[in-house]
Amino acid sequence: MEQTADRPEILYLFDPLCGWCYGMSPVIRQAQQAFAGRIDVSVLCGGMLTGADAASIGESWDFLSGGAAQVGEVTGAEFGAAYHTVGEEGALRLDSEPPSRAIVVFRQLDGGQQRTIQFAHDVQTALFRDGQDLNELATYLPLLQPYGVDAAAFQRLWSAPETAALVQQEFTTVGRLNLEGLPTTVLRVGNDGYIVAKGYQPYTVFAAGLEQALAEKAGG
Repeated sequence: MEQTADRPEILYLFDPLCGWCYGMSPVIRQAQQAFAGRIDVSVLCGGMLTGADAASIGESWDFLSGGAAQVGEVTGAEFGAAYHTVGEEGALRLDSEPPSRAIVVFRQLDGGQQRTIQFAHDVQTALFRDGQDLNELATYLPLLQPYGVDAAAFQRLWSAPETAALVQQEFTTVGRLNLEGLPTTVLRVGNDGYIVAKGYQPYTVFAAGLEQALAEKAGG
């Protein structure tokens, strides 16, 4: 279903390396399906770990492994043995820019935001379940196949300087919102915005909040 300028829009502000985002992304996808025709969903990357903040996974593995256990228990998200293996080995570099660039390229080639939330979750799954290196182009090529996105075009855009500039612009846009953390979900109706969720929410809670926000905005 195509996005329209006048339809309310969910802005899902997330980061590919964010564990709580990994738990929340399926909730956003479920809402996209359940509210089809009533809302659009757009995914924006926040740049959680970039520049000087990017580092090897081993530097924060004690914290990350504990966080994975908590996120898995609360959300049901799967953190696989392969992820724990690379965490314990410690060498994998955690940098939000390459996976965010992959999501931006996918969005361009797929013609919009409609399937971006599912691809974004696929990217997260590649790391958190399968322990793959999100810094490598080769990680993304198999992820494109179910969507019919051209791998050669993806590779060209992945390497293009203008794509890197778009990613940085997206990070800047999200940064200007001064969010308390990621994920944050905002309902945009016209020029007005309403925060529906800060952090993770189970679907029933999120859907109820979204219904209420839509009703309030319609009434306002």
